[in-house]
Amino acid sequence: MCGIVGFVSTRENKDEIIENMMETIIHRGPNSSGKFTDDNVALGFRRLSIVDLEGGSQPIFNEDDTKVVIFNGEIYNYEKIRDDLKAKGHIFKTSADTEVILHGYEEYGKDIVKQLRGMFSFAIWDRETNELFGARDHFGIKPYYYAEMNGTFMFGSEIKSFLEHPDFVKELNKKALKPYMTFQYSALEETFFKNVYRIPEGHYYTYSNGELKIERYWDAEFSEKDMSLEEAVDMIDAAVDESVKAHTTGEVNIGAFLSSGVDSSYVASVLRPDNTFSIGFGDKSYNESHEAKRLTDKLGLNNTSKVVTGEEAFEYFPLIQYHLDEPDSNPSCVPLYFLSEMAAKDATIVLSGEGADELFAGYQNYGFNTRSKPVRVFTESLKKLPKKARYSIARTIKKAPNFKGSMHMYTSLAPAEDFFIGQAEVFKEDEADTFLQPEFQKSETIKEIVNRQYKKVKDLSEVKKMQYLDLHQWMPKDILLKADKLSMANSIELRVPLLDVRLMEVAQQIPTKHLLNAENTKYAFRKAANRHLPDEWADREKLGFPVPIKDWLRTEKFYLQVREMFNEEFVGEFFEQDKIIALLDDNFKEKNDERRKIWTIYTFLTWYKIFFIDGTKPVVA
Repeated sequence: MCGIVGFVSTRENKDEIIENMMETIIHRGPNSSGKFTDDNVALGFRRLSIVDLEGGSQPIFNEDDTKVVIFNGEIYNYEKIRDDLKAKGHIFKTSADTEVILHGYEEYGKDIVKQLRGMFSFAIWDRETNELFGARDHFGIKPYYYAEMNGTFMFGSEIKSFLEHPDFVKELNKKALKPYMTFQYSALEETFFKNVYRIPEGHYYTYSNGELKIERYWDAEFSEKDMSLEEAVDMIDAAVDESVKAHTTGEVNIGAFLSSGVDSSYVASVLRPDNTFSIGFGDKSYNESHEAKRLTDKLGLNNTSKVVTGEEAFEYFPLIQYHLDEPDSNPSCVPLYFLSEMAAKDATIVLSGEGADELFAGYQNYGFNTRSKPVRVFTESLKKLPKKARYSIARTIKKAPNFKGSMHMYTSLAPAEDFFIGQAEVFKEDEADTFLQPEFQKSETIKEIVNRQYKKVKDLSEVKKMQYLDLHQWMPKDILLKADKLSMANSIELRVPLLDVRLMEVAQQIPTKHLLNAENTKYAFRKAANRHLPDEWADREKLGFPVPIKDWLRTEKFYLQVREMFNEEFVGEFFEQDKIIALLDDNFKEKNDERRKIWTIYTFLTWYKIFFIDGTKPVVA
């Protein structure tokens, strides 16, 4: 786990530039650094030592020094690939997984990415052809950005490193704000920095003679197979067990994040680490550490927990947004930062539970919106009707007055494209316009954004469509982004064994009826977890990280802090200030409950102030 940065250019002062760029991501790799420059390229690397502690420094060269690689991530099947490459005559200088990518590229060309199991972003420079080749892992676990400006192609793990390059032009992407108001994260392929883009998950690229070419090498392919529930549970349990074990490579301490939910609990119960880590906010309804401690006591594991105060949350919030590179108003960013900070004292690697909801249909808004068992059972029978009939019933329900179970029935029967945009919907699209200045009301529509994914899977079931959308929107642009950035902000490696390409091969085969049914979400997954956990854990509703922003925004001290931000002069460039202040005031007076909308606006303003007004890394006293 490290950080990479580089650029292709004929500039003469490459050493100085790449050093400055590397310095901005020192948190990603505090143990060591390395660089390579020639007339055409500069490659920089910061290292957090995990495998081959003595010999794994980068950049790494092939046998004749014609190719050089920098790499961020972990390859879990690197030993098998290395043995194969050695048998083919390749000579290795290290025992690190990085070198497997380089020799694999020599042997298999671009197809090496199809053999890799892990999380990765890497770049290989061919000194003979002056061609750059790079790739991002299947799910987008590791971030990868690029920009072409003033004759320079730059790339790296974090956007902030680009700010140190003299050819970089820092400009706000005005089209990013409106979709963000709905999604809560940067939803476009172009980031909040104009002309800075992401390498998409499951893609590789080449850059040669000033031309960039990006191609897909992997995508989810759902193909349900006929199997019993018991067979599905057996497959899932075996795959989870194998994946957790595969994710324990390394020569350093491994711990686990632990919440009150089934996903992280399942991972921890299989891993049995020396240390688990939990976070809370004092009040019982916001403190998952109590339940985590109960579980670790039952399992005989050690748990370390921390209670975060509102004062700490607001004090660190600018630093959190700085590390994210782009605004993300997911409230869980706050506890995740403090969880990583705490874990870093006892572990270098932590395993976490991200991915299970997307792979095994765990979200309630996939069609599990009622507590009424009779409504769920009746709706399951309606789901067996032909597609046209289901859609017709859904349209009728949408037009009818609300009744008990109407939301559940509608989301279970309607076309996914009609209602589902992912796991967050803060502002409705037309509502965002009422708060935004006219200049910021122009962007891609929400429908255009989600339809880029939906059109690829128009023949799948509604649940599979929703899973697919989340895999390509919510997962890489929010969940995985904050997981990477906020763990690396504290120089700790976060691994996600439930989001693994081999586990995905199993998940794609599980019939939807064993995942989302009248009993629960991710039903078969819960039954597999049940083999390791008490019933009360395996059957729990998903909470995420419960964060008390409702209480904060009705606490005078924090309300006034947010109001001070809303009153700043620059805010009027983006928002109708009177309207957002009224929204905040009414929330404080308990005339409304618009915490998520207020937090989303506050997050953007905090981020913008850091990168476009202050221009420096926030300092915590």
